[in-house]
Amino acid sequence: MALGATMGDFHRRYDLLLTPTMPVPAFEAGRDAPVGWPSDLWTSWTPYTYPFNMTQQPALSLPCGLTDDDRPIGLQIVGPRHADSIVLRAGAAYEAATDWHTRTPTLLR
Repeated sequence: MALGATMGDFHRRYDLLLTPTMPVPAFEAGRDAPVGWPSDLWTSWTPYTYPFNMTQQPALSLPCGLTDDDRPIGLQIVGPRHADSIVLRAGAAYEAATDWHTRTPTLLR
């Protein structure tokens, strides 16, 4: 698969890839897609997550902020195949350096 080969090349130079978890803010439970989104296909609004399932790379999503209306924002950490420990160590280091994982959005309080 071309994407897997491309990501293998990427990880020969870089230990990790950091991306947003989602390109859109969290939306209402029970919906297949965000309100007003042009497609109900989940792959249309998850471009940063599902490719790593196909390339068999470990990925971790962590809280990294809140939108202006207090919805959670996620940071995704992606590692090379079979490097779960690097991803988990990076996630633990991020949590140790920030307090986002301790904050609760208003909706859930």
